[in-house]
Amino acid sequence: MNRGPLSPFAQTVLPILGAGSLILAWQVLLPLAGVPAYIVPTPTAIAGVFARNGSLLLSNLWPTAIEALSGFVLGNLAAVLLAVVFVHSRTLQAAYFPVVLFFNTIPVLALAPVVILIFGLGMLPKIVIAAVICFFPTLINMIRGLESASPSEHELFRVLSATRWEVFWRLRLPRALPMLFASLRIASATAVIGAIVGEWIGSDKGLGALIIQATFNYQSDRLYAAIVLSSLLSIGFFVAVVAAERWSVRYR
Repeated sequence: MNRGPLSPFAQTVLPILGAGSLILAWQVLLPLAGVPAYIVPTPTAIAGVFARNGSLLLSNLWPTAIEALSGFVLGNLAAVLLAVVFVHSRTLQAAYFPVVLFFNTIPVLALAPVVILIFGLGMLPKIVIAAVICFFPTLINMIRGLESASPSEHELFRVLSATRWEVFWRLRLPRALPMLFASLRIASATAVIGAIVGEWIGSDKGLGALIIQATFNYQSDRLYAAIVLSSLLSIGFFVAVVAAERWSVRYR
């Protein structure tokens, strides 16, 4: 049977109903299964943390949001600039891309203590870790996007006597934008992960620090509330990237 596309209304309502049904099942089935609240609290218990400790959660949200956003911008900007350099210089790409690949093989949990030792315990090392975790996927996608134009398209621009800047701005960059935004959607979540990992290693504020404190104090409801808040932060970044992508498509 040929199924037609869903209406915009259905595309909006169905995810809400799906999430609501899972939350309802969590609320009802968890006590029936006898799972202790100190292991997995119910959604109402987690919502109670937001009601009672909203100021505490928000005060820890802002440092993580600043670190993740700064790392997102710096990491992706560095990746885009380096991709442009690599595409225009095969020599530099052959010399330094393996070095970049080597650094990408280092697990972020192993790299985080080194960054903390170099930059101290302030906000800067968390920004660096968030930037590093965003950097490599964007670099790979941006290189592939900038190189995705066909030889016939390059030949057409050569015949039209286009400058290198015109080839980049009118051919390479438009071809690269879909891949760039695909990597930015991934980075919107990984930036938050990088910031939280940095806070795990050494910090007394932020959602990562709050998660560690709640874990060691057996405050499972506060732990889950911090996790939900970090997830909402990632969703906010993701929505912002999707909005920027749609604006870019309309502009093009």
